[in-house]
Amino acid sequence: MKRRTLLAGAIVSAMSTTALTGGTARAADPGPSVTRTGTTTLDSQAVFFVSYDGLVNNNSFQKNGLLTYKGYQYAVWYTADKNAVVGRRALGGSTWSTVQVGHTLKTSDSHNVISMGVSKVDGRLHLNMDSHSDGFTYVKSVAGLMDNPSGLSWTAARFGAPQSTLDGVALTTQFTYPQFVSTPDGKLQLSYRRGISGNGRNALAEYDGSAWTDLGEWSSSTGTYTSEHGSSTARNMYLHGIDYDRNGRLHSFFTWREQNGAVMCSSGGITNHDTGYVYSDDRGRTWRTNGGTVVGTTGGSDKVAVTDSGLVIDVLNPDHSLMNQESQSTDSSGLPHAIISYVPGRFGQCTTNYVADRTANGRAFHVRKNSSGAWQKTEIPVVLGSSQRTKLVLDKYDNAYAIFPFGRIAAASKASGYTDWKVLFDGSGLNAFGEVVIDEARVAQDNVLSFMYQEKSSGTTPSALHVVDFALPA
Repeated sequence: MKRRTLLAGAIVSAMSTTALTGGTARAADPGPSVTRTGTTTLDSQAVFFVSYDGLVNNNSFQKNGLLTYKGYQYAVWYTADKNAVVGRRALGGSTWSTVQVGHTLKTSDSHNVISMGVSKVDGRLHLNMDSHSDGFTYVKSVAGLMDNPSGLSWTAARFGAPQSTLDGVALTTQFTYPQFVSTPDGKLQLSYRRGISGNGRNALAEYDGSAWTDLGEWSSSTGTYTSEHGSSTARNMYLHGIDYDRNGRLHSFFTWREQNGAVMCSSGGITNHDTGYVYSDDRGRTWRTNGGTVVGTTGGSDKVAVTDSGLVIDVLNPDHSLMNQESQSTDSSGLPHAIISYVPGRFGQCTTNYVADRTANGRAFHVRKNSSGAWQKTEIPVVLGSSQRTKLVLDKYDNAYAIFPFGRIAAASKASGYTDWKVLFDGSGLNAFGEVVIDEARVAQDNVLSFMYQEKSSGTTPSALHVVDFALPA
């Protein structure tokens, strides 16, 4: 039987030491900066309703709701009448061309996001949408659409009919959290959860340009987790992301959510605990701990489980309202970075209302693996003021940027060892509701921080949906 070992002290607090900086930046490398270059409007009347404290058009776990490919930027959202739309613009342009893809949002659930992916092997755009522990809707474009955007008209005829399978591959009747990721060899993978909150498993499917294949599950929902308050025998792993670095390694940070509330000090909290990390060097077929031990095989009998040793890189019990599905990235050396957030112990050892307590006392932390192989954690000195999630990006100099709810941006330099966090943009004038959706590809390709946000509204009154751009250091 697998045994779970908590790696107490695995992370060195960067607030108390600056000795390990993860490498020395060249003297010429600039520190972080943002220069706002423009804002465009996707929809002046996008659908608006609040559920699970979020919006269906702006849930930060929506990978990718906004993406850049070969000189064009693409966005997906639901209109006021709940039609699913995909838009595109030439980079630098102010006008978006939109297409309705033949699907209407089935229920007012903010988890029913639209996610995009590009299969580079055949130049198709793929959409997965409208799924929360039930079926999904899938739409794909004609081949070559993404490779020749200026030469092919942007019309509904370029997209196939909505499907309830991946070209005949059904996957599961309890499907949630679609995340597309392009593999280094041009294929497209779809990460998703089978099952429900507190009792689900992560799984992968793969498209090779001709067909989809269900690769199977790679995390386990079974095993016993015991806190100081009680035990739980079912859970699910929530991913902070799933990303390939430039060397082809696939990285995932995660938290666990227990099904049994007995593990918490208060029923008003949330059962998330611990920050873990795994990686794969064979396109997600096998998964390893930070130390290199294989702990799971996708589609096999041995899956990544809460009882596995070596998974946890930051220990935290379920009493601090740790957020799930926050954010991650990798730097130019392939080293993994993440944002996590919770209510630190100095504000008490038991959160009793996770929304109120996170809003009042929640803090975000930058977690990273340095060049010496040690994990470091730095508290970002910004009050969350929200129960929601923060996004992380790294510029070409490996400076780190945290994009907080309401569109606030804080950053830290690599040269400081990521200890000099400060606010660069306070969100003034955006009137953003909360979480934002980042264009991860554009940061890497064009050195521009571009994110989608929706303006605050009330009830179910539609509101404007925008994309704002910031130039990063040249």
